[in-house]
Amino acid sequence: MKAFLYGSVRTPFGRFAGALAAVRPDDLAATVIRALLAKFPGIDPASIDDVVFGNANGAGEDNRNVGRMSALLAGLPVSVPGVTVNRLCGSSLDAAMIASRMVETGDAKAVIAGGVESMTRAPWVLAKPAKGFPAGNETLVSTTLGWRLINPSMPQEWTVSLGEANEQLQERFAISRQRQDEFAARSHKLAARAWDDGFYDAITVPVAGLTRDEGIRPDSSVESLAKLTPSFRPSGTITAGNASPLSDGASAVLIAGEGAVDAEPLARIAGRAAVALEPQSFGYAPVAAAERALARAGIGWSEIGAVELNEAFAVQSLACIDAWPIDADIVNTRGGAIAIGHPLGASGGRILGTLAAVLRERRERFGVAAICIGVGQGLAMVLENLE
Repeated sequence: MKAFLYGSVRTPFGRFAGALAAVRPDDLAATVIRALLAKFPGIDPASIDDVVFGNANGAGEDNRNVGRMSALLAGLPVSVPGVTVNRLCGSSLDAAMIASRMVETGDAKAVIAGGVESMTRAPWVLAKPAKGFPAGNETLVSTTLGWRLINPSMPQEWTVSLGEANEQLQERFAISRQRQDEFAARSHKLAARAWDDGFYDAITVPVAGLTRDEGIRPDSSVESLAKLTPSFRPSGTITAGNASPLSDGASAVLIAGEGAVDAEPLARIAGRAAVALEPQSFGYAPVAAAERALARAGIGWSEIGAVELNEAFAVQSLACIDAWPIDADIVNTRGGAIAIGHPLGASGGRILGTLAAVLRERRERFGVAAICIGVGQGLAMVLENLE
C-alpha cells in the first residue's frame, strides 16, 4: 500500500521570548491539528487512526505526551490515540515517516503527524539528588537547547556544544565566513519574498496575532552580517546571524492511503531514511540520509527538482549542498530556518509541507526534505509530486 501526503499547515514561527511566548506548546499543537482538519471538511475526526507528534523537550507544558494532549485539546474524539516521538530536531519528520509506515503496512488509513516546540517556555530542570537534603548548592539547567545533565561516561569529543561541533565542520571543509553570511542573507531575502508573494498563506495558520514568521529580516545583507561577532570561538565563523535562532511553533501534515481522504493527494512518499555518525558531526548527517532515501525511492539526484534542507547552521547546510551533485539554487527556494526559525520539534513538518508546495509551484516531480539532528543523526524523505 502507498502512503500519500494530503495536506500540511504550520504556525508562523515566533522568536524566542517573542509573539508566541505566552502560548503553551500543547495549544500551539492543537491549533495546527484543528487547522489541518479544517482543510478537509469531509473527514470524520473519529476516522483518524492516530496522531503522531514530534517534540524535543517534553520536560514542561509539553507534558511528556504532547501528541495525545494536543489531540484532546484540538477536540478530536477521545477514541483517537496520540503518541509523541523524540528524535530532537528531526522529531516531526520522524513522525511523518512513522505515519507513512503505518499506512503502508495497513496499520492505519489516515494519520495526523507533526511536531511542536516552545523553546521560550522550555523549563529549567533540577536533578534529583541520590539522597534527600544535600548540604551544597544545586544548579538549575535550561532545557531550551543542547546537552544537559551529561553522563560522565560520554567521550568529551561527543558532547561539545552544537556551535563548536559546527566550527569543527567549518575547519573540516574550509567553508568561509563570507560564504556562510551570503547563505544567511539569501535565506532572509527568499523567505521575505515568499511571504510577499503569498506562498505561505495557504500552508500557515495565524496564532496569537502572529501572521508571519517573526525572525525574518528582509534587510539582512552580507555587510550587516559581517559585523556580528563569533558566538562560539573568539576567532570563529559562526554568529547569531548565520545560524538558526531559538524559536516557537508547530506544524502538522495529513498522511493517508489512496482513497482514504475525499481529496486529491499532494504527493506520494517515495523514500525515507535515517542515518547516524559521530555525534559532533551531526551537521553532515543529511548527506548520507538523502542519498539513502533516494536509493530507496529508486531514483538519483538527476531527477530531483527541489530540496528543503533545514538550515540549523549555514556552515552545515553548505557542507551538505557541496556534497550533493545538485544546483544549489534548487535548495530552500522559499527561505530556510536561518530566517524562518527552528522550533526543534516542528521543523521537519515545516520542510515537508514546504517541499510539497514548492514541487507544485515549480512543476517538478521529485524532491528531498532533509534535516540534521543533534547527537549525530540525520533524516531524509523523498516526495513525488502527483500533479
